[in-house]
Amino acid sequence: MGSQELCWWPATELALKIRTKAISPVEVAEALLARIESIDPALNAYCTVTADLARGQARAAEAAVMRGERLRPLHGVPVSIKDLIFTKGIRTTYGSRVFSEFVPDEDAVVVERLIEAGAIVVGKTTTPEFGYKGMTDSPLLGVTRNPWKLERTPGGSSGGAGAAVAAGLGPLAVGTDGGGSIRIPASFCGIYGLKPSFGRVPRGPGFPGWEFFSTIGPMTRTVRDAALMLDVIAGPDRRDLASLPASGLSYINAVEGEVRGLRCAWSPDFGYAAVEPEVLDICRQAITLFGRLGAKVDQVKFVIDSPEEPFNVMAAAETATTWGHLLPEWEGKLDPGFVSFVKLGMGMSAAAYVKAMQTRKKVWNQMEQLFRHYDLLLTPTIAVPPFAAGKPGPTEIAGRDVTPGIGWLPFTYPLNMTGHPAASVPAGFTPDGLPVGLQLVGRRWADDCVLRASRAFEEAQPWAHLRPSVGREA
Repeated sequence: MGSQELCWWPATELALKIRTKAISPVEVAEALLARIESIDPALNAYCTVTADLARGQARAAEAAVMRGERLRPLHGVPVSIKDLIFTKGIRTTYGSRVFSEFVPDEDAVVVERLIEAGAIVVGKTTTPEFGYKGMTDSPLLGVTRNPWKLERTPGGSSGGAGAAVAAGLGPLAVGTDGGGSIRIPASFCGIYGLKPSFGRVPRGPGFPGWEFFSTIGPMTRTVRDAALMLDVIAGPDRRDLASLPASGLSYINAVEGEVRGLRCAWSPDFGYAAVEPEVLDICRQAITLFGRLGAKVDQVKFVIDSPEEPFNVMAAAETATTWGHLLPEWEGKLDPGFVSFVKLGMGMSAAAYVKAMQTRKKVWNQMEQLFRHYDLLLTPTIAVPPFAAGKPGPTEIAGRDVTPGIGWLPFTYPLNMTGHPAASVPAGFTPDGLPVGLQLVGRRWADDCVLRASRAFEEAQPWAHLRPSVGREA
C-alpha cells in the first residue's frame, strides 16, 4: 500500500489502525501533508496549512501510543477547520482582507473538543467573505474549485472543506451551515454533510452573526465518520446560550440500526421550488432505495410558504448589524456582493424583521405538522448540479426565473430557519459526471434518525470508493 492510500482511509479505520499500532500518526500526517502540497494548488481548498503544528501533534500522538496510554476517539486522525472558526494561534481570516492577519487567542468549543479527542489539525479551509454566500470565492482567498471538474464550484460557504474531503485531503472537516453551507458543498462534491439540530454543537466563541440560523457540523466521506465526529463535538457549553442538553446517545452506535418501518415523505418542490430535471431524476431513483430497505416512502404535496424573502430579511439584517461598521473604511476592498447584502440589511425596518420572524415560525409549524405523520422528509439537496466556479448562481432553472443568490437553494435554507437536523448524501451523478445530493431531514432533535437513515442508504449505495478526477491516481 502506498502512503497516499492512507489519505483515502476513513477516520474510523485510521483511529483503529493507530490504536493497534498498524500505522503511525506521523505516517498519516506526513502522507496527508504531502498530498495537500501536491493536489491543493489546483483546488485552493486550504488557505492555511499548519504543517509544523500537525507534525508536532502527530509525534506526540505516536509517543502516547508507544507508551501504552489510553487513547482518545480521534487519536492521530487529521481534521481541517473552516476559516470562519476560531483557532488559537492560527490565522483566521473569515475570507476577508479586513482580517487577513487576525490570529485568535482562543479556540472555538468545537476545536477544543476535537483536539481533546486526539485529532491532528492540518489547516484551515477556504470560505467566501464572512461565509455570506453559497459559492466559495473571496477577494482575499481567491476561487476554490470542485475536484470533480475544476471549472465548477464546490459550493459554499464550506466549499474548501467539501473540496478537501472529496479530494482525499483529509477525512474529517468542520463546516458551518447558515443557509445550506455544509449541505451545498456535500452535494456538489459528492461527500456526506450533516447540519445537526440547531444547538446540538456549540457555536462560540468566535465568529459572530446569523445567531438564529447557523450551526457547526461534520463533513466526511462516510456516515460513520460523521457520527464519530458528532460524538466528539456535540453537547452543551456555557458559552453558547442556544446549546442543547446532551442527548445521552452514542451517534456512532445509532448509525447501525435499520430503517425498516420508517415513514418517509418525498417532496420534490415544497410547492414553490424550481428544480433541474436531471437532479429530480437522480433523486427519484435514489429514494427507491428506502423502499427496498423496508421504509415506507410517500410522495407528498408538502407546501410551505416560500421563505425566501423572510430569510433574506433576517440574514441581511443580521449581516448588516454585525459587519456594517466596516463599510466606511473597507467597502472598496470587500466582495461587492457582500457589500450589497450589507446595504440591503441596513435598509431593513424593525417591522420587516419581526414579520420575517413570524413567517419563520409559520414555516416551523408547517414542518412540525408534516413530522406528526412522518419520520423523515426527503428532498433534493440542491436544485442544480455544480455550476461555474467564481460565477453567480443560476438565474433560470427548468425554464423559471430564480433569484441568483438563493433561488437554487430552495431546500436548504428553510431548515436553517426551523432548526431541524438535515444531511446530504451522494445520490448519483449527472451524465457530465457531476455529483448530486439527496437531503434527509429529521424530526426536531432526531439527529440519530438522520444518521441511521444516511448509513442505511450508504450501505445500499456506497460512494466513499468513488474518487474525483483531481488526484484520482494518487
